[in-house]
Amino acid sequence: MRTVFAACAIVALTMGRLSAQSATLNAELLKDWTDQKTLMMKIAEAMPEEKFSYKSTPPQRDYGQQILHVAGGNTMYLGFFGGKASPPAINRSATGKAEILKALSDSFDYGTALIKEQTEQSMMQTIQTNGYLGPSSRARVIYFLLGHTWDIYGQMAVYLRLNGVVPPASQRP
Repeated sequence: MRTVFAACAIVALTMGRLSAQSATLNAELLKDWTDQKTLMMKIAEAMPEEKFSYKSTPPQRDYGQQILHVAGGNTMYLGFFGGKASPPAINRSATGKAEILKALSDSFDYGTALIKEQTEQSMMQTIQTNGYLGPSSRARVIYFLLGHTWDIYGQMAVYLRLNGVVPPASQRP
């Protein structure tokens, strides 16, 4: 009898830990997502509006296009989630700083809403995306977008420095 009780107790404790770990995944993804929004909004705002058309070399995207690339990528990949939240309308031809910053903010808000819709089970379910990423869990899509945005952030930091602006994350009081 003691052995059965002990086994039941171990199973119950293990299941509680697994559930807590899964719930933590959603919380961690949400924290990373919202932290990245804050950082991206700061770096996007750092460039003066008259420099939003700046390119480091002719074949590169300009500064505003880099931001729109993140917003468009977020919206496209998050659209594969099939959530209740409606995707924002992104004008990929926008050139004004205010419209570009709004697109970026809206794309992150869309992601926040979709992450909050997820359960620990749905975050790990495989969804169909485009040919580039292929079948992936929702969590993998979020990780992909976080990595993609960090890549663009690094490029934007170079654009700022080439224009004499210190990126917000590098500024010291």
